[in-house]
Amino acid sequence: MKATMVPSPITLDTTPELSTVEKLICAFARHLPAGAAFEFSLPGCPVRRAGEGAVKFRVTLHNKKAVEALKSLDEMRVGQAYLFGDLSIDGDLIAAFDVRNIFTDRHPLSFLWSIYGQKLFRGQVASDARWIQEHYDSEPDFYLTFLDRKARCYSHAYFASDDESLESAVQRKLNTAMEACALQPGSRVLDIGAGWGAFTEHAGMRGVHVTSLTISRESELYVKDLIARDSLPCRVIREHFLEHKSEEPYDAIVNLGVTEHLPDYAATLKQYQRLLKPGGRVFLDACATAKKHPFSTFVSTYIWPGNTTPLVLAEYLEELAKTPLELISLENDRHNYLLTTRHWAMNLDRAREEIVRRFGEVLYRRFRLYLWGCVHQFSTHEATAYRMLLQLPANISAQRNPARRTGLFRLHANTEG
Repeated sequence: MKATMVPSPITLDTTPELSTVEKLICAFARHLPAGAAFEFSLPGCPVRRAGEGAVKFRVTLHNKKAVEALKSLDEMRVGQAYLFGDLSIDGDLIAAFDVRNIFTDRHPLSFLWSIYGQKLFRGQVASDARWIQEHYDSEPDFYLTFLDRKARCYSHAYFASDDESLESAVQRKLNTAMEACALQPGSRVLDIGAGWGAFTEHAGMRGVHVTSLTISRESELYVKDLIARDSLPCRVIREHFLEHKSEEPYDAIVNLGVTEHLPDYAATLKQYQRLLKPGGRVFLDACATAKKHPFSTFVSTYIWPGNTTPLVLAEYLEELAKTPLELISLENDRHNYLLTTRHWAMNLDRAREEIVRRFGEVLYRRFRLYLWGCVHQFSTHEATAYRMLLQLPANISAQRNPARRTGLFRLHANTEG
């Protein structure tokens, strides 16, 4: 349903209050790069300027609610003021994110409930179903306004150059996944996260038998129609990955951008082992940060609800080392993710009029913060991304007795000594 947004039409008449806010806003300029400035407008006051150099963006406070939010220096309140139209930011949103660090985020109870409480009371699977619905169950047409036009891939693309088209880079990504897993016509592959059918269609058109999992009702319906339309040798199931069972193991598993929704690495890796045949491969990619659950209260409330978290490579590799799965390759994809989210953000802004008309201003603003925020995070190296290829050894029985093999190695070493 399209959300409405009506800013409260309150005009301030308290000069000291406006003076305080004006000083506060001018202090933000110290967080901008050298040679950058921005404009700001307070209720009933002319446009002012803060900083030196080229004006990058304009902040407009429409009412007292916006002024109070800004005075609080609370990121949650400022984000809500923008989301619901009490505050506007026009121009370069990436430059505006440079002043974000001045805000605080002191909401420990919200953090604990979001990350641990809901999982504890409902369980991971049930909680995921609810959280995924909040992010993914908008109409498919909304996502198609900013994703690539050919494959509708909602995970980052692999670019050969900065000026390559998003569509071409997405095709490279899908081909890379196919080649890495050595998929041929008749191969059986599990696709974790059906999305809008990017991998299902790409592999299915080449004779690969794809089973795609999703816990989004909108995604399931969309991909079902896609499979039927093109008579693909594929199926889509609305089921959580950790609950999926298969009578016959898969030749490969493809996980494009879903590791972020699988924060229990040990459970995820065990499930890979259960579902793969010996010699089978797992191709996955994900955005990453240095620690788990880095999101602010605003992001975990309005963008990625629940315990969704970027990949933490060190923790993932530590759990991987406890399994027989072998790491075949690992690549850094930070720049690819930056380019991808920049394309998405620009597509979203170009489609603003259509999005607001069909889906509402709030949804547009929510995804505008999300996508340009991602560009800023990758640009400043606060976030990165990886792709990796894992393999279950063909001789899995030998891999499952590492203690014995270690003992033989020691005995041999002593004999040589």
